[in-house]
Amino acid sequence: MERLQAAIEKARAQRGTSSPKGPDTRKAAPASTPDIQQVWDALAEVRFREDQLHKNRLIAFEGGQESAPYDMLRTKMLQQTKKHGWRRVALVSPHSGCGKSTAAANLAFSLSRQRNLRSLIFDFDLRRAGLTKLLGQSSSSGMAEVLEGEAEFADHALRYGSNIAFGFNNGTKVHTPSEILQSPRTKDILDQIEATYAPDIMLFDMPPLMASDDNFGFLHNVDCALILAAAEKTSMSQIDVAERQITELTNMMGVVLNKCRYTNGVYGNEYDYY
Repeated sequence: MERLQAAIEKARAQRGTSSPKGPDTRKAAPASTPDIQQVWDALAEVRFREDQLHKNRLIAFEGGQESAPYDMLRTKMLQQTKKHGWRRVALVSPHSGCGKSTAAANLAFSLSRQRNLRSLIFDFDLRRAGLTKLLGQSSSSGMAEVLEGEAEFADHALRYGSNIAFGFNNGTKVHTPSEILQSPRTKDILDQIEATYAPDIMLFDMPPLMASDDNFGFLHNVDCALILAAAEKTSMSQIDVAERQITELTNMMGVVLNKCRYTNGVYGNEYDYY
């Protein structure tokens, strides 16, 4: 713990962000120094059960042709973030069952193969912890505790490989998720995490838009949002409402049409996007 704290303090000092209330460095270029890598290397490493990943259709875990749609989505997402100077991307859906957490997990594995990039993946569905359950993980603390200052992200986060880190939940019921997500403390802690770990991309797996007000109190903290919709389940009116709600709070990146039964034959996978 002492070695980890020393590495974090050194990285913060070099970036001029010794505390979460320091100057806003969100648009600063990501650092690529040995000290930042030491901070990443100090995170506990996570290992996933391959049988569970296959069962949950996390096809981007091994790469190859099956992961091509997610790799293409990853690349288009990175092009958009680079073009606009965005870093924080929220994954949202109009309702539950759109495959949002599955897409977040597959994007994480796809991003892990971009060795020159560092990515942070957060399970911000504090009510359901879909991403955490999907990947078969649990932790002594959840993201709610991190955001409330009761746990350190350095002790909580789990690293996959050298360039991906996850913020999971612990399965404990959170009684005030909306209040936590819209708290000024949440913004301060996210700014601190970003300054310390210098990620190129921060992905947030958010709750369904129509399920609660959790998104509405938080989305102003991200640069953009990507909508996940389910083919033959999500109506166009639901997508229109979701788009209007998002554009009131942040930038709209696009819409992913998930769970397609009919494809154009290029990859034969379960979703398209546009």
